[in-house]
Amino acid sequence: MKVYDRIDARILEIVQKNNRLTADAIGELAGISATACQRRLKRLRSEGIIEADVSIISAKAVGRPIQMLVLATLERERTDIIDRFKQAIKSTPEVVNGFYVTGDADFVLYITAQSMEEYERFTRRFFYENPDIKGFKTLVVMDRVKASFAVPVETPPDE
Repeated sequence: MKVYDRIDARILEIVQKNNRLTADAIGELAGISATACQRRLKRLRSEGIIEADVSIISAKAVGRPIQMLVLATLERERTDIIDRFKQAIKSTPEVVNGFYVTGDADFVLYITAQSMEEYERFTRRFFYENPDIKGFKTLVVMDRVKASFAVPVETPPDE
């Protein structure tokens, strides 16, 4: 596990709410100088604690109003098949998020589409034409209730 302190935890809480703040503003909220804040942010990124700085886009607003969660099951669970499917997920823009999971399915995918017709074409290409896929189940999203990547940050105890 990566090591971070109370100030890092505060910085993480701040940037998860708004990653567009300047180092001056983040430093002020965290109680440190802008220079110290920049150093900490650089370290948090290089250590992989901050994985990415992103904006959450409305799929509807950019013409992709159809959203689905898809449970995909592989024909066999072999490392080469799993790795191949993981790569397919990473290289497919319609797949917004992908998770390798335990339970009834092997993967859970969050997919967007412009229409159900487009989604049908996608399923033919991505699932039906893939011999490694045993089956998949589509859950159509009725309403996105929460859109966030924010993770609760545990504040480490005082040293």
